[in-house]
Amino acid sequence: MFNLFKKVLGMTNDAIKDVAPKKRKNIPKDEFEDILLEADVHYDLVERLLEGLPNTINRIQAFNSLISVFQYKADFKESDVKPFVEMVIGVNGAGKTTTISKLAYHYQQEGRKVILGAGDTFRAAAIEQLSRWATKLDIPIIATQQGHDPSAVVFDTIESAKAKGYDNVIIDTAGRLHTQTNLSEELKKMIRVAGKAQEGAPHRKMLILDGTQGSSSINQAKAFNDMIGIDGIIITKLDGTAKGGSVFSIADELKMPIFYIGTGEQPKDLIRFKANAYINTILDEIFI
Repeated sequence: MFNLFKKVLGMTNDAIKDVAPKKRKNIPKDEFEDILLEADVHYDLVERLLEGLPNTINRIQAFNSLISVFQYKADFKESDVKPFVEMVIGVNGAGKTTTISKLAYHYQQEGRKVILGAGDTFRAAAIEQLSRWATKLDIPIIATQQGHDPSAVVFDTIESAKAKGYDNVIIDTAGRLHTQTNLSEELKKMIRVAGKAQEGAPHRKMLILDGTQGSSSINQAKAFNDMIGIDGIIITKLDGTAKGGSVFSIADELKMPIFYIGTGEQPKDLIRFKANAYINTILDEIFI
């Protein structure tokens, strides 16, 4: 786990080394502040994290301060209901389709039967990309033509899963700008239709956030949460940015479960987020 977090936080840790090139047992408080800001932790949060810390900080004190960000009640929604229906949400370019393939592969490895629903009917490219992943992973997919009603895809996918005994349903959604009213209404309709196809569905609404956007992705998350209510977050592309500290800001602002972190482009490149491992990977670059 630690090696995987080291891989995903590689660029962030390189940025930290620019601020603190030498590992030590203790570091000055103002240097710790510079490190957090360099890693894209929001300024107001940095100030709160530094409150009560001495002028010279050791690893234990740093860890206790950072882990406090994740001490909120988070509902990691899990259920034995079959099929378990997940709706994957996020703006275009965040890595939504690739993340769906990763989730599907993850469930496959656990011995579960998975079916996909190509609910982003706004873009032909989205349907084609998800269909290619389905073929590559040998997973069935319910897809239609560009411009068709995405709610019909939702209904047909869930009905097919029920009829054929699938364990997991993963449904893609359109990723147009979150400010558009039509997208809001479309998502709400898809959720209503899912509930008609199976009581309680979707059981989990997962938001994909692009880690390269750093703390700015928080506004996206708030908008989607206001629209439909988000159950958890998957953060992508952290391996391609020095803004790995934005995870602290995301957790602090949203108080939502962070389920997974993307670690690359392949289906296997998805790991469970563990706050302890995440923090220790950063501190390994600072302290002896």
